[in-house]
Amino acid sequence: MIRKAMILVVLSMLGVAGPLRSTGLAEQLNYRLKWLFNTSVVGDVYADAHGYFSAEGLSVAVKAGGPERDAIRELELGYAQFGVASADQVIRALSKGARVAVLAQIFNINPLQWIYRSEKPPIHALSDLRGRVIGITYGGNDETIMKTLLAKANLTENEVSFFSVRYDFTPFYTGKTDLWPVYRNAQGPILTKKLREGGEAVSFLNPSDFGVNFVANSVVTSERMIRDNPDQVKRFTRALLAAWRDALDPKNAGKALATLEGYDKETAPDIRREQLDITRGMILHPQTGAVGGIDVEAWKQTEAIMLEQKLIPAPVSVDRVLAPRE
Repeated sequence: MIRKAMILVVLSMLGVAGPLRSTGLAEQLNYRLKWLFNTSVVGDVYADAHGYFSAEGLSVAVKAGGPERDAIRELELGYAQFGVASADQVIRALSKGARVAVLAQIFNINPLQWIYRSEKPPIHALSDLRGRVIGITYGGNDETIMKTLLAKANLTENEVSFFSVRYDFTPFYTGKTDLWPVYRNAQGPILTKKLREGGEAVSFLNPSDFGVNFVANSVVTSERMIRDNPDQVKRFTRALLAAWRDALDPKNAGKALATLEGYDKETAPDIRREQLDITRGMILHPQTGAVGGIDVEAWKQTEAIMLEQKLIPAPVSVDRVLAPRE
């Protein structure tokens, strides 16, 4: 209870928006992302490129993530002070005794969805999955989410066919699978364009449309950081969320796209623009337009899903490490 109270008292200050301000000599911090530099981290790189951290008296090294990087592990080892992790990573870490706290939830809607050809029978209800060939990454979040969708529909795994996903999209292009997992705001526009050029239209299965809200990327720090450096935590979070709000403001789209080009030169400009538009809709709160608010019920659902599928051995009460809802 003392630990929970400490986290809530400090984090209650973090949602208070205010003007960016300089506080003197910059303090060096490391911020480890979950993904490589792409449109999904536009707010992070916008903060880095446009002085949001330095205006708060902080010198922040924004470091790309990837499959070989684990932000929570780096927090524990002291290699990073802040990081980005998905809810399942946070919950697994808590289950193993990690002392981590969630400062902000970046995505309101999980970008992990399934693409399928529009010429196929539409998926209006989860029961429409019956008989489909569905791509999943064994051991990945998409496997967890899809099995949850099937359970909600009272479908057994014998009533669908799973296809093991690798990094190659060829099985989907050639029609060996009906549905293929993609990040809607990353690979989604790329596959849509390629199929459109071949005269095919696509649709997407969004798990949140069917009540499955498996939380994606969030900003995390260690309990030690909150205890020892609460003012740094406050300033970092304030700067980061301000940058995300500005990066996603449509009037700043040109500036945001130019910023992204400096970090990701491989993506075509038209694709990057579409990615930004989709990302905006997944991050901004649909009613308030706010960034970073935590959906506590979605976190509880994510924990419940992981417990049901035996991905963790016991409850972790994840809500005890979440910042208050905006």
